Amino acid sequence: MAIIKPFIAGRRFVSTIGAGTGAGATFAIAATAFTDDTGAAATAFPASPAFYNLSINGVLQLASTSTATATTLTIPGGDVLDPATPVTVEFVVT
Repeated sequence: MAIIKPFIAGRRFVSTIGAGTGAGATFAIAATAFTDDTGAAATAFPASPAFYNLSINGVLQLASTSTATATTLTIPGGDVLDPATPVTVEFVVT
């Protein structure tokens, strides 16, 4: 029997904390505030990724740090970070 590798692709997006809105538990960054790997403005995140990785200031975050939808990345308490702090999110889609 042949082994068939699953299709897996990563989609990466970059922004800064300063692009977010809200405070405390409602702090969120819209997908449209991110740029993709090509440098183009993002219109949405992948709708149903297998998983995603979030890095804030280059440090990979725990799963409990955020939630993501196709339109928003929510980072509770992210509003206390410096506005220039980089945010990178990578969605792995199958």
